[in-house]
Amino acid sequence: MRIYKECLYCGKELTGRTDKKFCDPQCKSGYQYQKEKQNPERFYNKVDNQLKLNRKILKEFNKGGKVTIRTEVLKELGFNPNFFTHYWKNTKGDVYLFVFEYGFLKKTELGKDKYILVTWQDYMEKA
Repeated sequence: MRIYKECLYCGKELTGRTDKKFCDPQCKSGYQYQKEKQNPERFYNKVDNQLKLNRKILKEFNKGGKVTIRTEVLKELGFNPNFFTHYWKNTKGDVYLFVFEYGFLKKTELGKDKYILVTWQDYMEKA
């Protein structure tokens, strides 16, 4: 006695095992993708996606190891400074927020908000 008569994704008639749900791996994958798309995004996924986006943006703009860039430029691309993985405080008391190996420090110069972008250095571990 067959449990499922048709593929749950494409509707083709199933042959083979009696407990088979899908006609091939592509239909199984497509079904799971559709099912997951209907679920609201979980908090973990939102955080993970934002961290990945922040890292990608910081990496793109920090090619030289230390760069200054206007805040609006990063925020227009979806950068959110509230999502970071750790921080480092230098001897002057400035707190750099890091997204994995890429860090940023918010500064205001001449009334303009800017970020100083840096990359993680070995000496930062000792502080």
